[in-house]
Amino acid sequence: MSRKTHEHQLAQRKAQRQAERQAERAKQRRMLGVTIGAIVAVVVVIGGVVVAVAQNSGNDTPAAGSTPSTGDTPSAPTGAENKPVSIPTAIAAAPKRAKPLAAEVDCSYTKAAEAASKKVDAPANGKVKASGTKPATLATSVGDLHLTLDSALAPCTVKSFLSLVGQKYFDNTICHRLTVGDGLQVLQCGDPTGTGSGGPGYSFKDEVYPELKYGRGILAMANSGPNTNGSQFFIVYGNAELPPSYTAFGTLDKASLETIDKVAKAGVIPEGGPTDGKPATEVKIKTATAAS
Repeated sequence: MSRKTHEHQLAQRKAQRQAERQAERAKQRRMLGVTIGAIVAVVVVIGGVVVAVAQNSGNDTPAAGSTPSTGDTPSAPTGAENKPVSIPTAIAAAPKRAKPLAAEVDCSYTKAAEAASKKVDAPANGKVKASGTKPATLATSVGDLHLTLDSALAPCTVKSFLSLVGQKYFDNTICHRLTVGDGLQVLQCGDPTGTGSGGPGYSFKDEVYPELKYGRGILAMANSGPNTNGSQFFIVYGNAELPPSYTAFGTLDKASLETIDKVAKAGVIPEGGPTDGKPATEVKIKTATAAS
């Protein structure tokens, strides 16, 4: 083999590896949201959830994913391909709207075509204050996750989340999806079925804005397309290369993110790709509570 031929082959291999990495990142971005059709096609979340994102009524977004419907549950691979190469430690600045919302906004919750995965009532329609924060806690099998819900960002989303918390909708549910790729690092929860296709039986509109960005510590809604929010949400614990299509409605503190880091470092049981699937370390929400 001539030197020229050898160099040409090396260049081809390098280009192929780059193309494969780009395809994986694009796939992860699509994962955050997973429609029923996407689930059937075994499409990855975030592409969620950012986060990078979902549910029947809002499955597609940063991070919803389907689980195998037949056969034995796969075991996590022994290699490092199912674990994050690195996780940023700097916490992203809390999202803030460039143009504040009106003092009150109208919220509307519409019955979805799919039945609720767990019996629950939709919040009442009507005006909601678009200001103030409220703490909430997810007591999980790996430790407590402390959330700060921000009504100045997404008042209708916060109202829905608090309603679901109050009705114990999230209690005894698992976080069904974890992504560990460089471009999308999110943990997705909020589906009582644990499949990535469940929802509360209602949906509501997005509360997004062009300047919205996602980073470590952001809490956002998964969806299956515009205005399909339901109950699934994702937590960005690392990077999230996502368009501003997923409603951000709060943040997590440092200690909570460090708890999720441990889960991420344990890797995923691949389903939608080597870096996307169920967490190898199960994360079960035992109870979800919020300040009264």
